[in-house]
Amino acid sequence: MAVVPILQKASFCGLQLRNRLVVAPMTRVSATADGIPTARMAAYYSAFARGEFGLILSEGIFPEASYGPAYARQPGLVTEAQVQGWRKVIEAVHAAGGIIFAQLMHAGALSQCLEQTLAPSAIRPRGAKMPEYGGSGPFPMPRALDRNDIVRIIESFARSAQLALAAGFDGIEIHGANGYLIDQFLTDYTNHRADEYGGDVQGRARFACDVLRAVRTEVGVHVPVGMRLSQTKVNDFTYRWPGGEPDARVIFAAVRAAGASYIHIAGEGRTWRDSAQLLGSEQSLTQIARTVSQLPVIANGGLQDPDLADGLLREGHADLISLARAAIANPDWPQRLRTGAGLRPFEPELIHPEATLENTDRWMARSH
Repeated sequence: MAVVPILQKASFCGLQLRNRLVVAPMTRVSATADGIPTARMAAYYSAFARGEFGLILSEGIFPEASYGPAYARQPGLVTEAQVQGWRKVIEAVHAAGGIIFAQLMHAGALSQCLEQTLAPSAIRPRGAKMPEYGGSGPFPMPRALDRNDIVRIIESFARSAQLALAAGFDGIEIHGANGYLIDQFLTDYTNHRADEYGGDVQGRARFACDVLRAVRTEVGVHVPVGMRLSQTKVNDFTYRWPGGEPDARVIFAAVRAAGASYIHIAGEGRTWRDSAQLLGSEQSLTQIARTVSQLPVIANGGLQDPDLADGLLREGHADLISLARAAIANPDWPQRLRTGAGLRPFEPELIHPEATLENTDRWMARSH
């Protein structure tokens, strides 16, 4: 019997993956108060490796402690204790035959836990904080980043990338999506800067590219370094890049030129086909990313239906498929598909009222 596309082996950024299925980065609010990964996190990530996912992307990891965290109990890569904590997680994943990348993420203005935040411009974020991530009420008004702030944050990404390699991660993903700091630079209504980091789409993409170049310089040419991008945001499901396809082409070309190994297109709050739709274009965001960048592309967002995921690969929309909520419900999703065991539906209670591993464990204990 022929192997369906999503279960076929893949060569990706110099790595050999056992299939084309990826665990998407997911906020799990489960490190210690000091941002140190725990034994429970090691069990969580290694379960995906045992479940035969080809690649695992970590939850967002903050690269600097003062203004970087998006929520309490978020893991970091700043201190030696955090490096040691991640090393135990990675050893567990590798022992189970898995491959894992570190996703580096700076919250910028979109922090659930900080009262003093930074952003490209002093503009309060839309929407409200998210209770499942420990937040409540409106986001604070951020302070606009000055030149020293920008230099310091870029350097923090590079430093954390080096610490990620020291911990044993197999690659790096830079979080430039979903409304967090890099995406705040890309977005026209959160970036009103008059310097080279603002203005047209080329200027708004400059910060993302400067971060990417700094990380690439730090880790060398052989380490996979990807960039996650999106139109939609955790606090704005309706946003689309205002320039449509021309904007997308500028962004993807700039990311490739800055040294990206791959692009990960994230969906937020909607089906994949909706979040991947560009203004004025018949092509999907992922198709344009593949064409312009000539890099591997990961598609994400509402792709838990195996037939839909297979169709995206067959039609040339993407090279790999990443799963989030479906992976929480089925840490062994690829194995279940391979053996015909059937897939468990995602239940909202798995991450509500809190998106913590403890909450997921309690719900699983009650439901079984």
